[in-house]
Amino acid sequence: MRKKTRTTKKTMSPKKKKILRILLAIAFTGIMTCAIICVNILGNMISIANGEKIIDLEFYKENQDQTTIIYAKNEEDKFIELTKLHGEENRVWVDMENMSEWMPKAFVAIEDSRFYTHKGVDWFSSTFGIIRSIVADGDIRGGSTITMQLIKNLTGEKGLTLNRKFNEILYALNMEKYYEKDELLEAYLNTIYLSHNCYGVQTAAETYFGKDVADLNLAECASIAVITQEPAARDPLWKPEANKSRQEWCLGKMLEAEMITQEQYDEAVAYELIFTNDDRYIAEHEESVEKATDNEIQSYYVDYVISSVIRDLKEQGYSNYEANKMIYSGGLRIYSAVDTRVQNILEDVYVHRTNFPTQRVSNVKDMYQSAMTIMDYSGRIVAMVGGAGEKTENRSNNRAVSAVRQPGSSIKPLTIYAPAIEEDIITWSSKIKNYGITWKGRRWPTNYGGDPGSPNSYITAQYAVAISYNTVPAQLLMMMGFDLSYDYLTEKFHITTYNDKEDSVSPSALATGGSTGGTTTLQMAAAFATFGNGGKYYEPYSYYEVKNSAGETILQNKPEGEQVISPETSFVMNQMLQTVYYGSMGTARGYSVKGFTTFGKTGTTTSNNDRWCVGGTPYYISAVWFGYDYNKSITASGNPAGLIFQTVMNRVHKNLADKSFEKYTNKVAKKTYCMETGLLASDQCPKVASGWYKTSMIPATCKSCNGEVVESTTGTGDESTTAPTPNESTTLPPETTQAPPPEVPETPAA
Repeated sequence: MRKKTRTTKKTMSPKKKKILRILLAIAFTGIMTCAIICVNILGNMISIANGEKIIDLEFYKENQDQTTIIYAKNEEDKFIELTKLHGEENRVWVDMENMSEWMPKAFVAIEDSRFYTHKGVDWFSSTFGIIRSIVADGDIRGGSTITMQLIKNLTGEKGLTLNRKFNEILYALNMEKYYEKDELLEAYLNTIYLSHNCYGVQTAAETYFGKDVADLNLAECASIAVITQEPAARDPLWKPEANKSRQEWCLGKMLEAEMITQEQYDEAVAYELIFTNDDRYIAEHEESVEKATDNEIQSYYVDYVISSVIRDLKEQGYSNYEANKMIYSGGLRIYSAVDTRVQNILEDVYVHRTNFPTQRVSNVKDMYQSAMTIMDYSGRIVAMVGGAGEKTENRSNNRAVSAVRQPGSSIKPLTIYAPAIEEDIITWSSKIKNYGITWKGRRWPTNYGGDPGSPNSYITAQYAVAISYNTVPAQLLMMMGFDLSYDYLTEKFHITTYNDKEDSVSPSALATGGSTGGTTTLQMAAAFATFGNGGKYYEPYSYYEVKNSAGETILQNKPEGEQVISPETSFVMNQMLQTVYYGSMGTARGYSVKGFTTFGKTGTTTSNNDRWCVGGTPYYISAVWFGYDYNKSITASGNPAGLIFQTVMNRVHKNLADKSFEKYTNKVAKKTYCMETGLLASDQCPKVASGWYKTSMIPATCKSCNGEVVESTTGTGDESTTAPTPNESTTLPPETTQAPPPEVPETPAA
């Protein structure tokens, strides 16, 4: 018989019991706290998922960086793409209906095969992806639906954290409550990064295949779709083999999902992808490839379009920052006014320095420079170049609009002759004293070679214009008054760079173009256009219209001309300025446009620092400046500005139809006048010529040639005559250049 043993029961000490109670209380509190937290989290999740809209797709669409496109009209008068402007993100938003049908399918197949069945979150894929990532390396990646990727693209949250993934899930659930699947997919396809600074499928289609996204085939869509997961490794231009391998994988996924047939799969796999860097593509699209290459450095015209749009946006109340952001990131559509044919001719002449004087220099600043602006007669800037030689940077020094240079004699029609004719001070044949005025105690100015003229010498206004006398405009300036001359220049002809009235209201500035400031080719072309369009000034414009990314017009140019001089004065000035090009002593003789009537004026400044040629045909008005970027005497012979003008304009007008200047008025008449008196010729006048007159300002008939001598000024009465003068056939150099006396501001002559 076994002997039973007794066990004794151990009791817990009071101290241990107390500790246990505390631990149990802590555990219970912890469990309850966690439960409360979980309930709150779940409640917040439900609240966020089912609450108010968190992400407004329309807002993001409007405020996403989008590429601005500048258009130009082609020869069929249809707008075509000229260039693109973008900031950090190159994006062109395109609606789903304007995409190839294969593009969304390709992305869905490889990025989110259950996209159309889940509610924003693929719970199985997301959970598996999170677990796999944590086990592997602790980074949270994988398992994101297209909706979740869209949220990442819109918010910019790219951290590999559990918190980011958690927020993406909540936001995705919320977004799917408010948007259709195709709306979400469209936004995704326009925001996804696809290497080569391409954001969205449209810019990718253009970059890799040179096509619109609507024109891509199945093989090309699959090629683009596979870029997104590893952009650098699958970039078609950098890694074509890797891209092709992954493209076939994508096509396989589409086949598995029954998005395509076996036949479509086989055709797409066999299709040879030809990218934009392929020699075959380049050979077939040589012109467009060259254009794309050229557009890396924008033309001076594009530079000016950008500046003009920014200026006009600021005038509407936008800040400088806002205006610039709209240009480079706002997805604007800018319809430029450039004539690409004319612009290309102008650029070709300037980049090759065609017909520029030959020079050998060691410093680039010592090279000749030039600028040219070409306009039509309604304010449209058709072409512009702001420098000679190759353009190396965007929005650089555009001399056509920023190089304010003394105009020399080219200013005289604006400050002297047009105002004097408009105000009935002179006519075509008015005899004006060829002698300097007294200014600050000195006789000023002289003509070419220091010729002072004579107090007994008189010449006609027309001849003074053609040969570019200095003494005559000085005399006329004293007749009309400084303020009148200045007001015409600034208020009517809108030369705004003569902005210092105290400096500009002087004989030097107004009579001979010797302002301490000056003007630009753009302003001169716009001012001289009034002599070819019936006396209307049109503000120059470089674009027709600007639309925002939503297609709404935000800027528009509808030029309305301002009648600044009468049609009669305009016509008389046009005819008078033709003698500059066609007169035997005209300063622009030899520079006329072949086959077309040409009018205008030349200019040379003191010390020969600047040369000008402003000229118009029935088609275009243009202005050329030639010189250095600093004050330095031009050693080239002749007038390089005139030669450049002729070279460009001859090419521009080649094959253009015949055209004549419109008369705009019947209040002008061609009359024969006496070269001795400037009055209408009689049978007794030995030497006569013809000129144009306003019918309201016809001179009297000459009586001095039959023995009657009178001394009076031009007027409308029959008894009005002028003093006899020397023969106008005296041979003089074509341009005048002189230095003024010390008391007078520096004075350009002709």
